[in-house]
Amino acid sequence: MVRSTLVAAWAAIAALAPLAGAQAQEVTLKVHHFLGPTAPTQTVLIEPWAKRVEEQSDGRIKVDIYPSMTLGGRPPQLIRQVRDGIADIVWTVPGYTPGQFPRTEVFELPFVHRNDARATNLAIQDMYEDYLAEDFEGVHPILVHVHAGNAFHMVDTPVRALADLKGLKIRIPTRVGGWMIEAFGANPVGMPVPELPQSLSKKVVDGALIPFEVSLPLKVHELTTSSTEGPDQLRFGTAVFLYAMNSAKYESLPDDLKAVIDANSGHALAEEMGQAWMAVEDPGRQAALDRGNAMIVLSEDEIARFEEAAQPVIDRWVKEMRDISIDGQALLDAARAAIERHSQ
Repeated sequence: MVRSTLVAAWAAIAALAPLAGAQAQEVTLKVHHFLGPTAPTQTVLIEPWAKRVEEQSDGRIKVDIYPSMTLGGRPPQLIRQVRDGIADIVWTVPGYTPGQFPRTEVFELPFVHRNDARATNLAIQDMYEDYLAEDFEGVHPILVHVHAGNAFHMVDTPVRALADLKGLKIRIPTRVGGWMIEAFGANPVGMPVPELPQSLSKKVVDGALIPFEVSLPLKVHELTTSSTEGPDQLRFGTAVFLYAMNSAKYESLPDDLKAVIDANSGHALAEEMGQAWMAVEDPGRQAALDRGNAMIVLSEDEIARFEEAAQPVIDRWVKEMRDISIDGQALLDAARAAIERHSQ
C-alpha cells in the first residue's frame, strides 16, 4: 500500500511538472552596451524594455544588462560580439564599423535628419524592408533609431559662423560626419563617445559633435564653454543606433517568446524612443546653461552656408553608393520623403 501511494504521488508530481515549468525562467538574455548605467540608453530604452519583456513572458525571459563594455572589448567590437553570440543583444553605433552598414548611412548625411527623432525613427521603419534590411544580415534588429542630432560643443572657440571651424579638431561619430567636418574646413577626429571627456580635457580635440542628451552623463558641459545649433534646434547630422539580437538566439526561442520580442520591437518602439530621445535633450541643455555656457543659434543665412558647404558630402556618398551597386539617390529621396511625411 505504501509503495502504491508513493508511486501515485510521484506520478502526480510528474504530471504537474510541465505546468510549473511553463512559468519557470527559460531564457537569459545578456545585453551589452558602451555607455554607463545612468545614461538614457540604459534608463530610457534598455531597462524599460527589459522589464516589459520579463513581465510579458511571465518571467520566462530574464534580461541581464552589462553597461560600459563590462563584457569586454571596445565599442566598435559590439556588432561582432552580437553576431558571434558573445552578447545576446547589443546597443551600438553602426557607424563605428565603417562600410558595414552603407545603406543606413543615408540618415547620417548632413541635414537629412531635421532634429525630429520621432520622424526619422518612423522613416527608418518605413524603409527597412525595401531599402535597409541587407545591411543587417546576421542580426535581428529590435530597434534602429537616431537621437535628436549633433550640436557643436566647443572647449574654447565658439562656433558663430562656418569660418570659425577652420583648422579646428572636432570629434565625429561616423565617417559621414568626418566628411562633413572636412567640408566645413575642420579636421575630423573619430572616436567612440566614451573616450570624449578625456580628449576634451586634454584638448586632443577642440570640440565635438554630440547631442545634449549624451553630454550630461559624460559631463561634457563641464569641459566645454559653448554649444551651437541651427534655427529651430536644427542639427549637424545625427548618428544611427542599433539595438539588435543575435539571429540564432532569436530563432532558438519558442514561438510565444519570439512573439514577446516582436511585440517590443519595430514601429511602436521606434515612435516611443523618438519621443523619449527628444525629451532627454532638455536636461543636458539646462545643465550647460546652468554652468553659464553660451548657447549659440545660427541665423538662417549662416545655416544656409553650412548646407551649401555640405552638399559635396551628399554628392560623394551618392557616388560611392553607385560604385558598390547601391542606388544612393533613391535611398536619399526615400529618406527625405519619409521624414517629411512623419514630421510634426
